Amino acid sequence: MNTSDKMSNKKATDPFDRLIFEYKLRAKELILYKELDLMIVIFNNGKIIKLNLSDYPKLKKATKKQLNNWKFTGGGIGIRWEELDEDLSIKGFIKAAALNNMLRSLQERGNDKKITA
Repeated sequence: MNTSDKMSNKKATDPFDRLIFEYKLRAKELILYKELDLMIVIFNNGKIIKLNLSDYPKLKKATKKQLNNWKFTGGGIGIRWEELDEDLSIKGFIKAAALNNMLRSLQERGNDKKITA
């Protein structure tokens, strides 16, 4: 057995990597609304993540035409904007969404002061 066989049989310990590599989570659709500062990622399991384009500096500055010139990479584990030289991963999207949800949850249960990352 060579080293690559050992690596391919190893289970991921990171829960995000497990979703992607063991459970085959993939982006199936990407919807961009520059005027709404909105990026929607639809996954192959029917789940949806909404993100702000303004959280990604290159996307924030891009024109509509540049934004819409993207392609999936790695069979849906990433998204590439060639003209913008921007690569984003679904792992990063999931982490950002989880962090934003937790911050919102903490703010709702806390006092009136706003918390930002």
